[in-house]
Amino acid sequence: MQEPEALPGGPIAFQGAPGAYSDLACRTVFADRETLPCVSFEETFAAVLDSRAALAMIPIENSSAGRVADIHHLLPESGLHIIGEHFQRIRHQLLAPKGATLEGLSLVRSHEQALSQCRKFLLDRKLRPVVHADTAGAAAEVASLGDPTQAAIASSLAAETYGLETLLPDVQDSEHNTTRFIVMAREPRDPEPGAGPAITSFVFRVRSVPASLYKALGGFATNGVNITKLESYIIDDAFTAAQFYADIEGHPEQRPVRLALEELGFFSREVKILGVYPASSFRGQTD
Repeated sequence: MQEPEALPGGPIAFQGAPGAYSDLACRTVFADRETLPCVSFEETFAAVLDSRAALAMIPIENSSAGRVADIHHLLPESGLHIIGEHFQRIRHQLLAPKGATLEGLSLVRSHEQALSQCRKFLLDRKLRPVVHADTAGAAAEVASLGDPTQAAIASSLAAETYGLETLLPDVQDSEHNTTRFIVMAREPRDPEPGAGPAITSFVFRVRSVPASLYKALGGFATNGVNITKLESYIIDDAFTAAQFYADIEGHPEQRPVRLALEELGFFSREVKILGVYPASSFRGQTD
């Protein structure tokens, strides 16, 4: 994602400690903005709503670990709009205090997803994984302990932030480990329908009738609209109500998308558009 013109000025908020991959994504896309670390996703959204930040950078899914837990529940109630997307290559670094050696390590701290993305590496090296709330927080703890037997898996930015050495770069099991982030703001910034490839993100709940999901999605097939993401999640304690999150290619003002959304609305109890935004050029890459 390239920073759009005329965005509101101010910091960009992210969930996590300084040096987190979300912090790195913020700095990659918005190099001239300050970053604002937040404890939770809810606090991140609140920072934008109360104008402590202009934007929020939110991880939504990872190519190795799947969707980020809880985020689909939180997005519809965030009060914010998706205005862009960014795909960040995740390159996990094995970080340790100065003087530590690979042979002397016994345990590695990191977020559970980062540990799972480096599972083969940890098994091969016989290193004990210890789950931490986030990757940057794990790096901060390893730096504060100063124990040469302990390391963290985190970003290169975390190494710089906490004064750790990189014992090994790129310890992730998958070469193409990538996280998709969405950029959110208080106001929508829908691109013009003919401005280029666009993504429309929305949530919906189908009516409780036989074949309702099949019928609701039929309009996308008949109108040639590509669904790039479709996920369901339970929204009540009785496990009777499911909500769906979807990304589609196209703009709601384009006729095929408009017709598909009209048909979706006919078979749904609720449809809520979360954002219309330019598609990242990363989507066209095949290597």
